[in-house]
Amino acid sequence: MQSFFDQAQSDFQQITLERKIALKEISDYISQKKKLQKDIELTFICTHNSRRSHISQIMAQAAAAYYKIGNVYCYSGGTEVTAFNINAVNALRKMGFEIEATNGLPNPVYKVKYSSTAPKLIAFSKVYTSMPNPQKEYGAVLTCSQADASCPIVQGADGRFKLPYEDPKLSDGTPQQDQVYVERCKQIGLEMLYLFSQVR
Repeated sequence: MQSFFDQAQSDFQQITLERKIALKEISDYISQKKKLQKDIELTFICTHNSRRSHISQIMAQAAAAYYKIGNVYCYSGGTEVTAFNINAVNALRKMGFEIEATNGLPNPVYKVKYSSTAPKLIAFSKVYTSMPNPQKEYGAVLTCSQADASCPIVQGADGRFKLPYEDPKLSDGTPQQDQVYVERCKQIGLEMLYLFSQVR
């Protein structure tokens, strides 16, 4: 991941102005929490908590670590429970994350290593209000339009941000599947890196 982030810093011009404005809103939210010396908790929400929300959670946590921004805790959740999709898991592995399943359940619990010094992230599909996710004073980042429509008010959040991504699920079962998932990881990784580069 270090090499990807090193390279990605020179690719910020690929991000559209519209996306930069949306990302800056989240950066400003984080900067305000940082100024007040409060924990920065972000929950990335998508309907099934299977692909985009997990990728965003993991990339955001890694980007915060890359810029050495402390007290950042990233989570993910959905409006219903499925599983952390294996295609998304494999794409993140290709990006350099070490991800291990801790059980063989239909909704596996994964441990994700994103830093040589930080504790591993725990990743599994859950409703966004479920533990261990924060229950109050967190920033809710809606990563799909369906979740945005389903959650006009996000319970307990003191910040609500729309940041939709195209669903890589559309490529499932096609010859382009693996490439599409990796490209979505790269897009989200680039934007999370930009987001944290703007934190003051």
